Amino acid sequence: MKITLKDGSSKEYAQPMSAIEIAKDISEGLARAACVAEIDGEVADLRTVVDRDCQLNILTFDSDAGKKAYRHTCAHVLAQAVKNLYPEAKLTIGPAIDNGYYYDFDMPSLDREALDQIEAEMKKIIKKGDTLERFTLTKEEAVKLMTERGEPYKVEMIQEHSEDETLSFYQQGDFIEFCAGPHLMSTKQVKAFKLTSSSGAYWRGDEHNKMLTRIYGTAFNKKADLEEYLAYLEEIKKRDHNKLGREMELFTTVDVIGQGLPLLMPKGAKMIQKMQRWIEDLEDNEWGYVRTKTPLMAKSDLYKISGHWDHYTDGMFVLGDEKKDKEVFALRPMTCPFQYYVYKAAQHSYRDLPLRYGETSTLFRNEDSGEMHGLTRVRQFTISEGHLIVRPDQMVEEFKNCIALAQHCLKTLGVEEDVTYHLSKWDPENREKYIGEPEVWEETQQHMRDIMNELKIPYVEDTGEAAFYGPKIDINTKNVYGKEDTMITIQWDALLAEQFDMYYIDQNGDKKRPYIIHRTSMGCYERTLAWLIEKYAGKFPTWLCPEQVRILPISEKYAAYGEKVLAELKKNGIDATMDNRSEKIGYKIREARLDKLPYMLVVGAKEEEEGVVSVRSRFAGDEGQKELSVFINEICEEIRTKRIRPVEVEEQEGTKKK
Repeated sequence: MKITLKDGSSKEYAQPMSAIEIAKDISEGLARAACVAEIDGEVADLRTVVDRDCQLNILTFDSDAGKKAYRHTCAHVLAQAVKNLYPEAKLTIGPAIDNGYYYDFDMPSLDREALDQIEAEMKKIIKKGDTLERFTLTKEEAVKLMTERGEPYKVEMIQEHSEDETLSFYQQGDFIEFCAGPHLMSTKQVKAFKLTSSSGAYWRGDEHNKMLTRIYGTAFNKKADLEEYLAYLEEIKKRDHNKLGREMELFTTVDVIGQGLPLLMPKGAKMIQKMQRWIEDLEDNEWGYVRTKTPLMAKSDLYKISGHWDHYTDGMFVLGDEKKDKEVFALRPMTCPFQYYVYKAAQHSYRDLPLRYGETSTLFRNEDSGEMHGLTRVRQFTISEGHLIVRPDQMVEEFKNCIALAQHCLKTLGVEEDVTYHLSKWDPENREKYIGEPEVWEETQQHMRDIMNELKIPYVEDTGEAAFYGPKIDINTKNVYGKEDTMITIQWDALLAEQFDMYYIDQNGDKKRPYIIHRTSMGCYERTLAWLIEKYAGKFPTWLCPEQVRILPISEKYAAYGEKVLAELKKNGIDATMDNRSEKIGYKIREARLDKLPYMLVVGAKEEEEGVVSVRSRFAGDEGQKELSVFINEICEEIRTKRIRPVEVEEQEGTKKK
């Protein structure tokens, strides 16, 4: 057989050989570094026997597939160590993930000391260096084996396979795992690893199932790379909005109020107020929107017309019981059907369209408790929601304008480079999830492809991610830990106007169905605040800061002058405070820096005498003395234009001090 290698060269063998044997024939060094093989483009275990002409690529840790197999093997080592230390623990699943792996166990929760003990046991297993042996069983044999070993979750997973399947297992020492692989040849190949954290996780992600203990870890083939990654983890923890946002007193949560119901503290409320006012003025004054204000709840009748009652009830907070109560209400998970009735309250002609309705909408969604996280996944939230009622001939242009508005918002916030675009499509294999005919879905999705291609916006297509009534463009970003969230959605709807009997009168006097665009301009305010906390590590652009200037009198003697400066700043709409404490000025400056303020104004004898202020900023350090009117003009211009000044000098000074 002829084996063609990655570099185009080839090798010929008279008999079948495993991928690892071929790797050894190529180079002993390559074989030692090998993690998996790629045979005719398909990732395969190194134990795979090659018995035909093919293209073969031996993959090391430097490849994505190599990393995945390496870390998946480390997850098996973790599971073996846990079983050694906690024999009563039950195995579930342990996949490789971005930058590491995890394993879920049915066992009590663990603290850091327990993780350290598990790490020590893992080191013993790796040092012993057992080979990983792959074997297969029938379904009946597999059930018998896992039942005898007391692994009910494995039995449940095996039972889901068909009777005629051959099932794959891996064994290292006396540890046996039901697993498709691929894996490294030996545990000894794992060079550097760390267990990073432990948390709770529901079996199969379902809150109705038992809560398991999930252990997260990471692994690298070089100790230096592991240390670099762990240092990176420490750095991103400082940016984690759930930690930093609380430290900065932007928000908090309280158990007796409820999970997913954050309290915005004065500083956080001030930031969201600024964003809300900006978006409302932007939409109404520059993009042609008109504002509505609609109820926070409605009878079930409304949601039955829209289809939400049939397709989305599990995600709603329902008030009442249809079997007992005359009227059943639900808190709104969206605003669209409410705004449709604003439209239907008057008759419209083709000349009236497009009609762009905007609303700052507070919504309620019954998210699973296991999904809650800080401000990014909550049960009550507020969005910059809008619905455009348009003629079919206006749809493409208006859809492009919605994308342009979203991009303008992203650019203003300084995050336009941090997003990816997704065309979220229906799944034709899951018809019951959607309303409408297949040809409508396919035509609509093609329109959206054409728009994205015309605008030269790179995007990926996600099957099954559409809403039940239409495909959408989702603009996503990742948090500091790499989890992706949708920030902005723009949705094409050619179906709900029919359900709500919406129409306009065309130039011939006939009734016609409009199309609808569901969109957000900036998305959810709470989630956006979380994004900005992590993006800027709390050092927000000046216009967004809840406290933009702090006045620092050198001593109490200059408090009166400081009050005059404060009054002048506030008269010009600048969010300012004064530090009146009897502390040394150096201490006050350090405190202001820790609070991540953009500007400090130091005032003393010279400043009072000359009617000036000494300006310090996180952008340029000591900016020297300025006339108060000059400083006010400069900061007001920075706020008006929403300029994002780079943080430079303060970082350099901090480095020098270290």
